[in-house]
This record gives sequence, structure tokens and C-alpha cells, in this order.
Amino acid sequence: MDFQSTLFASEAPGPARLSPERTTLSHGAWVDVQRAWLGGADEVFDVMSTDVPWRAEQRPMYDRVVAVPRLLHMYGVGAALPHPALADARSALDAHYLPELGEPFVTAGCCFYRDGNDSVAWHGDRIGRGRDRDTMVAIVSLGDPRRLMLRPRGGGASLTITMGHGDLVVMGGSCQRTWEHAVPKQAHAGPRMSVQFRPRHVF
Repeated sequence: MDFQSTLFASEAPGPARLSPERTTLSHGAWVDVQRAWLGGADEVFDVMSTDVPWRAEQRPMYDRVVAVPRLLHMYGVGAALPHPALADARSALDAHYLPELGEPFVTAGCCFYRDGNDSVAWHGDRIGRGRDRDTMVAIVSLGDPRRLMLRPRGGGASLTITMGHGDLVVMGGSCQRTWEHAVPKQAHAGPRMSVQFRPRHVF
């Protein structure tokens, strides 16, 4: 599981002060980015590699069943997260975004992209409450850099964010309804994990 580790690997694991840069998108959507937000990201990555009960899934596609091109695990409401730094990160996100979001982040979906062949197709988190109201999804990225691509539903200018080791990306406003996002396949990419913090009933 080799990747280019952070220059700040000796930092104690945990989030920095939140001061993200916001990009306003169309139709009431926005995205916040803060680079190298999670300190000690190397340690968190190593712990997640061994302690998260990663699973492979299969899903029907047209007339066949195909393997989901990444490993998955979901920490539901009240579940202990695999590293204290992630619990601290969620608390920091709550403190910063609660006035705007109006509710806490309560679940943590985890994805393990083993190499550049693993990916996620275009989608929005539109199952549950994200289908018809504004919400937020906060993503902490660990490991090799990967591109997060965003495009408006119905066409228009797209946006690409390269997510690095310890970076934070928050999609908010109408982003899950009016925009789509994807992590495309990428040549020569090493392992990468993402932790997606969501409010209740957003999937």
C-alpha cells in the first residue's frame, strides 16, 4: 500500500482549524476545500487499512451482476469510528457547519480505492432526504491523490478537484440534487481511502 505520504506525517492525528475555501456553483450548490486538513493522515490511513472490515460488493447492471470497483464499509449512527482523529474530525465539522446545516453529521461511509482501476461513477447522494432538500456531504481523503469531478445535471461547466492526503472536501447546498460527482479511473494511482460524513437519512 505504497503512496506519497505527507510531509507532515509526524503531526499528531487530528483536524486543523477549519478555514475552507468555498467555490459557489450553479443552482444553489457549493463546494468547500481545505488542503491537508487532517493531521497525522499517515497513521489514520494505516489504522484504517487493518482495522476497517472492508467488504467487496456486487450489484446488478443490466442483465448481469458486476463487482463494485472499490471496497466499502459504513459506520452507522452511534458506531465507533476506527481512529480517534476521525471522531475529532466529525466534531470539528459539526462545530463549523451546524449553523448552516442545522443538524450534525452522524454516519461515516468509507471507500477503499485499491488502485487506479477502482472508481465511482457519476451520481448524487439522492436517496433519502438529499433527494428533495439541501444537505452536506463532507469527504476526508487519505492516500494517493485522486480526482473528484463534478458536473451540473442537465449540462454546463464542470469542475475537477484533486483530493490529496488529508484533504477535506464538503459538498453543500443543492449539490446532491443539482450536480453529480464521480471519481474516475486513473492510470498509475496507488491506494486511496475516503471517509464521507453525512447527516441522518442522507445516502
